[in-house]
Amino acid sequence: MNDKINILSIESSCDDTAAAVISDGFVLSNVIANQEIHKQYGGVIPEAASRAHQANIIPVVHQALMKAKIAKENITAVAYTRGPGLLGSLLVGSSFAKAFALAMNIPLIEINHMQAHILSHYILEDEKVPPAFPFLCLTVSGGHTQIVLVKDYFVMEIIGETTDDAAGEAFDKIAKTLGLPYPGGPFVDKFAKLGNATRFQFTHPNVPNYDYSFSGLKTAVLYLVRDGIKADSDFIATHLNDICASAQKTIVDILIKKLKKAAKDLNINEIALAGGVSANSGLRNAMLQLGADNGWRVHIPKFEYCTDNAAMIGIAGYIKYLKNDFSTQDVAAKARLSF
Repeated sequence: MNDKINILSIESSCDDTAAAVISDGFVLSNVIANQEIHKQYGGVIPEAASRAHQANIIPVVHQALMKAKIAKENITAVAYTRGPGLLGSLLVGSSFAKAFALAMNIPLIEINHMQAHILSHYILEDEKVPPAFPFLCLTVSGGHTQIVLVKDYFVMEIIGETTDDAAGEAFDKIAKTLGLPYPGGPFVDKFAKLGNATRFQFTHPNVPNYDYSFSGLKTAVLYLVRDGIKADSDFIATHLNDICASAQKTIVDILIKKLKKAAKDLNINEIALAGGVSANSGLRNAMLQLGADNGWRVHIPKFEYCTDNAAMIGIAGYIKYLKNDFSTQDVAAKARLSF
């Protein structure tokens, strides 16, 4: 008789098809199929994404089970991303999860994608100490930029968010302006390491409370490049590293400034990072420095748990399983889903 809680988890919110197996909180497998088709368009094409999910979902789940060395009969429950995300993509993952749960007669668990990013910090690993409640989590991705007050596993409050572009979107649009491939964020990070971060000065937006704005920076870089090319046709090639370094420093400084203010205002000394942009080296280093300067505990996820993945869905599902918090077959996927 199997006495372990084995969660099969499915993530399909955007353009990555992912499946994982979590056993009693530990990751046994975490498989991701990336969709190369979107690179030629410079962004995610929703219809292409959903079709690719349909092609990838069965092979990815099969590989996750094989890597975990677990038969489908030993899966205790299925967790899946209900939202937020691209509706067509979400439908593929949720439909598979519902069918699997129905066929195996096991519980179904719906997961909020953004909550899962934060809960990735509770994936069990040797010698790892997870955040203690309450803590602040800076959640930064291509679609979201939020400061979240985390009071318990599923008791979360967004206290600050972007009023326009997300930080990840700003990275990608700046990269596009510079002629870099999609997704551009990692390329900006790569070239920023080689540049002078004070070569170009960009102003910080004046946004109240703990909210953010990045549309102005995106426009400022566009104007810098436009005017630079007028004077020198090789402006981008000549100054690429410095532009990337300066733009990245500005984004990171804006993010850290508001997070620091929130932590001091709320007297919280545990801060965490989550989301795709948490893989950015400049942001990771700034978080560590923030913790060192203020004596705060800083929690930064492993790289494999930064971008969209199914392990984070699995750990959220495991926690919900322990709470007997199950879903039903009639729960629909939602492109917009609040905490």
